[in-house]
Amino acid sequence: MCGIAGGMTKTGFQPQDQTLSKLTAALRHRGPDGEGLHVADKVGLIHTRLAIIDPEHGAQPFVANNSVALVANGEIYNDLDIRRDLVESAFRTGSDNESILHLYLRHGVAFAQHLRGMYAVALYDPRDKSLILARDPFGIKPLYIAEMPDGFWFSSEPQALVTAGVLVPEVNEQARDELLALQFSTGPETAFRGIKRVEPGETLVVRDGRIVDRSRLEPLSKEQFPHSNAVQTFETLWMDSVDAHRRSDVPYGVFLSGGIDSAAVMAAMARLEDRPVIAYTAGFAGGTVHDEREHAAAVANATQADHRAIEISPDVFWSYLPAMASCMDDPVADYAVVPTYMLAKAAAQDVKVVLTGEGGDEVFAGYGRYRASRRPWPFRKRPWSRHVFDRTGVLRQQPSEWRQTLAASESRFEAQSWTRLQKSQALDITHWLPQDLLTKVDRCLMAHGLEGRVPFLDDRLADFGFNLPDRDKIRGRLGKWTPRQWLSQALPQAQPFSRKRGFSVPVGQWIEPQAERLAPLVSRQVGVAACCDPEVVEHMFRTLNPQTAFPAWVLLFYALWHQCHIVGIAHGGSVFDVLAQR
Repeated sequence: MCGIAGGMTKTGFQPQDQTLSKLTAALRHRGPDGEGLHVADKVGLIHTRLAIIDPEHGAQPFVANNSVALVANGEIYNDLDIRRDLVESAFRTGSDNESILHLYLRHGVAFAQHLRGMYAVALYDPRDKSLILARDPFGIKPLYIAEMPDGFWFSSEPQALVTAGVLVPEVNEQARDELLALQFSTGPETAFRGIKRVEPGETLVVRDGRIVDRSRLEPLSKEQFPHSNAVQTFETLWMDSVDAHRRSDVPYGVFLSGGIDSAAVMAAMARLEDRPVIAYTAGFAGGTVHDEREHAAAVANATQADHRAIEISPDVFWSYLPAMASCMDDPVADYAVVPTYMLAKAAAQDVKVVLTGEGGDEVFAGYGRYRASRRPWPFRKRPWSRHVFDRTGVLRQQPSEWRQTLAASESRFEAQSWTRLQKSQALDITHWLPQDLLTKVDRCLMAHGLEGRVPFLDDRLADFGFNLPDRDKIRGRLGKWTPRQWLSQALPQAQPFSRKRGFSVPVGQWIEPQAERLAPLVSRQVGVAACCDPEVVEHMFRTLNPQTAFPAWVLLFYALWHQCHIVGIAHGGSVFDVLAQR
């Protein structure tokens, strides 16, 4: 995986070398194996490389015919097919990303329609002086833009635009209110005023520093996937996807939890590999939440994996949480950040690539809220209907528009001939998946120079899963019915028909002994005080209970994020060290 950034000025001059150098330095953790620069006309492109495919020759930018230049962050799983189709093209490397450039030369801005994979791409075409940006339809790889008076800028991470001086960091209140309500923000807006996301599936054309055209690929088709046997079709598509996602010229492993999705990854890998796969599992010391290490060890043993369990203690939590908030520059107050970051830290000592199970719940309907969406009125429950801070009295003003983007998507989905279940899935695939789960995986892994791959989000498999009849996704109280059936045959030791136990992290249990100490630090932090009543916040921490533990976690995370990214406090030191600074 890699980092990309650059800009197009409105002045007619090339972007300043100092700005491009700062962008490069700010993204070096995403690509510690090399860096590249391309400057032409009034455009600059930078690339920091994590070498996965063709490590020796695949340095970027790629330039074709001394003209069109490309920088890309991603993996193209149909690269070999593209090369066979474009036999007349002069490929110079074995890098899968080079195929994007040749697709553009053949198809123009429609090139993304021919890609299978995860990607964020920037191309400069001097023939019509166009800067073209594109992002994969599921939003697996990130891409951000800032339209400024001096020009148009883009980057894999918002923090790089701030670090390079493209803009001064200020809080976007709309995105902040969504973050506090949902634990993530929706749509193109980010928590930084002036920085927006390129939305999943978008292709932008920029000329003279302004966006002149937009198009978008949807992540899901609206057609039924023809099949006669759901389990057999799942096996064919699943094995093909995992096989494609394991393509690498460097060592790789798997994040193994106690759930269905990562067990399915392990079952497929065990068939495909002729050597033990390294599997990493997180557990929590002395916690009251379900510890997945024992079950994961049984799955690893059944697949002859090299299993490595990572224990996360309260001391680890307090020591590393500022670094986690710092790496999550597009903030996600999801407590799964904690194990993901620590697993990535451990895995980066051994491998450069890990496969994970993200997307399985959304594509094959694993969440309990999907079952709730199928209930008859008035027992049906609307997804994402409750504000995290409902009835806490913490916020100075209860925001009224925090669910506006979700509601707009729900209205749009009503026009589709989807079932209620599919509409609930589509809402998560549009918002929760890219803005929470995939952002968490990208930042936590890339903070350690580690690439994450998500085989459940292969376009063919996802189309199949989303368009399965409801009965092949949910039976009684069990979701992901078709993957469970397959796993019962492929790896029965995974116990796929056992009741799903929701994944949890004992953040409330860790916060409670320190709540008295945290109360003044969080309540008086400038970002928290701007939107919350400090006295109420302090009281909530001092009288912490199971109902207020999660709101306390969200405020703690937001306070650290604001310290790191808005105030500009270095994340070195413990939570208490960082919050104590002014």
